[in-house]
Amino acid sequence: MAGQSVGAQVWTIPNVLSMLRLLLVPVFLVLVVRGAYVAALIVLVVASLSDLLDGYLARRFDQVTRLGQLLDPAADRLYIFAALVGLAANGLVPWWIVVVIVARDVMLLVLGVVLANHGYGPLPVHQLGKAATFALFFGVPVIMLGLAFPAAQPVSEPLGWAVTLWGAFLYWWAGVIYAIETARVVRIPRASGPAASDTLEQGG
Repeated sequence: MAGQSVGAQVWTIPNVLSMLRLLLVPVFLVLVVRGAYVAALIVLVVASLSDLLDGYLARRFDQVTRLGQLLDPAADRLYIFAALVGLAANGLVPWWIVVVIVARDVMLLVLGVVLANHGYGPLPVHQLGKAATFALFFGVPVIMLGLAFPAAQPVSEPLGWAVTLWGAFLYWWAGVIYAIETARVVRIPRASGPAASDTLEQGG
């Protein structure tokens, strides 16, 4: 948010909520693998509400921190991965979808290492990446909703799959954009210094 400082604190209320949300990821995964979809959805709802709450508290009390900026997207991705892995383990989702999603984040990790080696900080979050994460975070639970409540399955299954596949496409589309931006930045001569990129932070 413009004009809002980013702190280096660790033990803030928003960060503690984010940590608790991360601790619930293995609980969520176990519930999905065991086929306890109602309980898994309850955990997911609690995690989502805590996400909204910690975001509100961070902005309201000026407790936006670098750690929080790392924990929040990490938690979102882990819940998506846990849901997909659990459903795949039960034969309800093909493993190639899990591979597609994980491979994209592995690619971003490699790009981050390349940028760091050239003296740059991490890539800024692209709006397309946010839309992709939202689509996946919406689509996968909708698929699970049909498993938890079979009466809803005729609607939830096609809707959930449509949104999930669209999210996977957007996820990789954003990844390609990140790769293009990384390639552009690393080709810029080092002598140009901090002005090398108008979209990336210069590494410290």
